[in-house]
Amino acid sequence: MSDIAAERRFQPAAHLAARGSDPAVIMATSGVVISFDEMERASRRLGRALLAAGLGPGSTVAVLLENHPRYLEAMLACQRLGIYSVPVNWHLQADEVEYIVTDCGADALITSARLADLVATLTIPGGVCALRLMMDAGGSSPSGFESFEEFVAGHDDGPFDEGVELEGSFMFYSSGTTGRPKGIKRPMSTLPFGAGPMSTVPMLEGYYGVTPQSVYLCPAPLYHAAPLVWSTGAQRLGATVVVMERFDPLEVLRLIETHGVTHAQFVPTHFVRMLKLSDEERSRFDLSSLQVAVHAAAPCPVDVKHKMMTWWGPIIHEYYAGSEATGACLI
Repeated sequence: MSDIAAERRFQPAAHLAARGSDPAVIMATSGVVISFDEMERASRRLGRALLAAGLGPGSTVAVLLENHPRYLEAMLACQRLGIYSVPVNWHLQADEVEYIVTDCGADALITSARLADLVATLTIPGGVCALRLMMDAGGSSPSGFESFEEFVAGHDDGPFDEGVELEGSFMFYSSGTTGRPKGIKRPMSTLPFGAGPMSTVPMLEGYYGVTPQSVYLCPAPLYHAAPLVWSTGAQRLGATVVVMERFDPLEVLRLIETHGVTHAQFVPTHFVRMLKLSDEERSRFDLSSLQVAVHAAAPCPVDVKHKMMTWWGPIIHEYYAGSEATGACLI
């Protein structure tokens, strides 16, 4: 097997034969389930629709969505066509959203009806986000927006011709603590999709042991770097991703038991809130499926980490990294 053929296992399509009908995405609250086959086909339809609209390698798509069932589908479409995908925090004020989509030079904006009030207040310069798509609008998209569902309707969902699919790249924005948020734009690899796995994927597989049998729990907003990169990385390895629409400490425990979660990533605040649960609440659920619990993004107080290790056992891991993907420290 060639090097490229060997590396092409790092894409959902490589797992369709074994996992086609198995869940790629499970939404925690709504219960919506999207199989690997459904996500693969939907991302191909969106990809072809974007190509037909004139987007392609080097284009930029801003994604302004809550933790939506189709969030990862939209990202996958961009990732497989050499497109920069820019996740935008939907909790930002209108002028902050305007700044990011303008600064990144977005060719398209994908949002949802839930955020219609926010996007209705946006003032975006002409030439930016010429293509504006809204999910779940039900035929009543705001002025300037096209129905996402109508946009993708009728496009082929079969495999792309050889040479069409190229590795895309996320373009994250910094938090802006020292001024305006700054876009982290990395050079495109120009490699075929799946031939240059995202930097996190080898770490997930080699260090944390993620496999096609794994179930990864995402308790945080997908617009943040770590939740998005880990969720898409887990799917590239064939793992199921359980996405929480919003964090709730008791719900985390229920989801671990219900879905047999094997891997999860938290921030220290999540730990603090879970530790505030009563002994009765903590003992109500079977957490034996959990193999790895990772925390990052902020310093974890020593006593909090000790209490989590006492509760969950020697499965707590920590890492430090940056959206620039220049390296990571793991312990």
